Amino acid sequence: MVLQATDNLQAADQLLGALMGLGLRRLVLCPGSRSGPLALAAARREAQGLRLFTGIDERSAGFFALGLARADGQPVAVVTTSGTAVAELLPAAVEADRSALPLLLLTADRPERLKDCGANQTLNQEAFLQPVCRALIQGPLGGLHKADGPRLEALAALAWRQCLGVPAGPVHLNLAFEEPLHAEASTAPPAPPQPSSSGQELELPPLGSPGPLDLDQPGVIVVGPWRRGAGAAFVGALRRLVARTGWPLLADAASGLRGLPLPVVSGYDLLLADPGLGLTAPQILRLGPLPASRRLQQWLEGQQGPQLIITELEPRRQDPLASGAEQLWQGLAAWVAGLAPGAPAPAALACQQHWLEAEEKLQCHLDQALPLKGACTEPALARWLNRLLPPEWPVLLANSSPVRDWESYAARLEAQRTVVSFRGASGIDGTLSLAAGLAAEWGRLVLVTGDLALLHDSNGWLWRQQLQGQLLVLLIDNNGGGVFEQLPLPRDGLDFERLFAMPQALDPLALAAAHGVPGRTCSQLEQLPAALAWLLADEQRQEPMLLLRFPTDRGADAGLRQRLRGEDGLLPTAAS
Repeated sequence: MVLQATDNLQAADQLLGALMGLGLRRLVLCPGSRSGPLALAAARREAQGLRLFTGIDERSAGFFALGLARADGQPVAVVTTSGTAVAELLPAAVEADRSALPLLLLTADRPERLKDCGANQTLNQEAFLQPVCRALIQGPLGGLHKADGPRLEALAALAWRQCLGVPAGPVHLNLAFEEPLHAEASTAPPAPPQPSSSGQELELPPLGSPGPLDLDQPGVIVVGPWRRGAGAAFVGALRRLVARTGWPLLADAASGLRGLPLPVVSGYDLLLADPGLGLTAPQILRLGPLPASRRLQQWLEGQQGPQLIITELEPRRQDPLASGAEQLWQGLAAWVAGLAPGAPAPAALACQQHWLEAEEKLQCHLDQALPLKGACTEPALARWLNRLLPPEWPVLLANSSPVRDWESYAARLEAQRTVVSFRGASGIDGTLSLAAGLAAEWGRLVLVTGDLALLHDSNGWLWRQQLQGQLLVLLIDNNGGGVFEQLPLPRDGLDFERLFAMPQALDPLALAAAHGVPGRTCSQLEQLPAALAWLLADEQRQEPMLLLRFPTDRGADAGLRQRLRGEDGLLPTAAS
């Protein structure tokens, strides 16, 4: 029987239909010939509810899909052609793995007869993503057309189950296609998606034991950056736990907890610089990954009391401190549901009050030390942006300096704001594309980024052409890698600018304008309210992307951080 191009299209269509039946609703398509059947099938499936995005850069597409997945925790598919296009997915797959976010990576491949014989664009691409994927799933090696309906449904079901497993993560479907590849677009309409009852949330029974912790004694809760967001079940369980124990919360900027009516301590990185404050923790409950603060990590290593780690459906070890703490992966809600009722002990409430008083003094001092006047500094921007941006605007913090500054210096909120950081692998590979994916799903987003991170993913500006939401990009432009200014590098005889900072002679406003993105510069903090008003003005609502640039001095800002953290011999301000 002679293979027809329609056979490839039918197989690709059935596979996508089976995935849609399981719950797939979004697909990011990259250009290519070998992936033609998947491209045609995706276009046909739009009429049945598949949201189709297209991107020319596979690396950017992978991160855009990751942003979509982070927005709601549901899988997103990425389709690429064969060859090096598959390798471009690796950075996003690495972050998806470490952040436990579900991606379905559908890559077209040559059939087996063309492998290992010098055929053009034929590589061992099935091995490229395997170390970081939950599973490598191969279609029939002779071509996807050889799979009948039940086998295609089984492939889809296996991929979906692995993608949303414990922990969730990326899955690689490597799909061979034999020629001919390109069917007529006017072929028969796609079959309806296969119905499925999968995708229900996992219900976990109560765990029934506090483990090594004594709920009737003082303690501290450390909450790291949440990878899927602090949902209602988690926040409700945390409220009940605080009401039961009275323990204060040392909450990362991306924990989703700052601004809630809870005993939150946000300035712990600065407070722990002063041992005279006597901030101790007889026992510690650690929720999720650790915050980025190295000072907090050092403090945790010095605590002698018991510690317990609870993660949200993440069984992989989350203890870089090698504390030996017990880890429960079933989630906070399941743990709290099994605890005996009670009320906070007086000693626990006194401990909470001590932490909160230190926090209050610190925040008052930061208001004085970082006023809304003078040249823009990175700590002051972190503080005032959090205060002046409307709380309904989510924020994505780029890795390196922005996420650390927001953690330490961001002002307290009276309302909750969603703050996101991708700290799984802590790369800057796809910062702008991640932001575009989140904005596409949430409808609005603010990205706070440095200049090198933005430039590293400049192809992310191309998402403007199909972005339905609005993305406001706030650029901290310190002319190079500002985070390296904070490293204890010996400067004598060191070409620091060339080897570490690597400033780039490029106008970010001109680069954005070349992509149709309007931009402005704000160089003085007094200009910040007016600059944000320009971003949020009614006449700007039709612009899918806007850029606001803040020029800063990375050397001076490194010195400012040292003074605020007490690293130059000055007493930390909270003790004064």
